[in-house]
This record gives sequence, C-alpha cells and structure tokens, in this order.
Amino acid sequence: MEKGRIRPLREGEGAECERILRGLPDWFGIEEAIVSYRRDIDSMETYVMEVENELVGFLTLKTHNRYSAEIQVIAVRNGHHGKGYGRALVEHAERLLEPRSVEFFQVKTVGPSLDNEPYARTRGFYLKLGFRPLEENRLWGEDNPCLIMVKRLP
Repeated sequence: MEKGRIRPLREGEGAECERILRGLPDWFGIEEAIVSYRRDIDSMETYVMEVENELVGFLTLKTHNRYSAEIQVIAVRNGHHGKGYGRALVEHAERLLEPRSVEFFQVKTVGPSLDNEPYARTRGFYLKLGFRPLEENRLWGEDNPCLIMVKRLP
C-alpha cells in the first residue's frame, strides 16, 4: 500500500466522496442509493483515506446502539483497488469501535443469490476481513438481495 493517512471527513469533502461513488457504477449504479449515501456521508461519522493529497477512499460508520455498528458505505476510487486502502479503512473503524465496547460490526452488501462478479469480490473482501454471512433478505427489493455480514469485535 502506498503511504496514506486516514482522517475524519472535512467540511465540503462530501462532494468528492460522491464522485468516488459515481466512478464505481458496478457497485453504485442506483441513483437513489447514491443520493442517500451522500446524505449519510455528510451526517454520519466518515473517515477518508488520503494519498499524496488525493482523497482515494472513505468509510461511513453508523452506530446502531451500544452493542453494534455498521459500515454504512465504503468506497475506494477506481484505479486504487487492491492496494490495501479498503482494508485500512475497515481496520481503522474497528480500532475506533474497540474503546466504545461495540461487540458486533456489520455490513450489508448484495447477496450471492444474484450472480454479480463485482459483488462476489466484495463478499470475498469482507470474508478476508473476518466478516461472516448472517442472513440474506429482500430489504432492498426482490431484484436486489441484501446480505448481512457480521463480525464479532474483541
């Protein structure tokens, strides 16, 4: 991984995070979802990965209650995949959650009942980080299966 630093989102950087989402149509191709994620980026706890003064990725964290938190949205700019930035963002979030005594970390992604190669890679990414499939449901509609993956934090 090229040397990068993770820091909190600064005011006005939500637009750049939205550009990252729009640059990843294989994962973020539903306009309503992008608009919703943009609101979340601006209103929830968001961290960015900065490499040589370029914002290359971000993670938005949603705390549900004292026991659980979720990756609301995570994205790494096209052309920067496979460099460890996503892993670093997730591990950063986990380190933030430890002193908060959060026990369960979750993420929702497209489930395996939809044959989709980009999302198969996404599920593999989360599996490597220790997340495990809990349930596939129809939260996002009949044509968009939602897989809830969870990880128990120390």
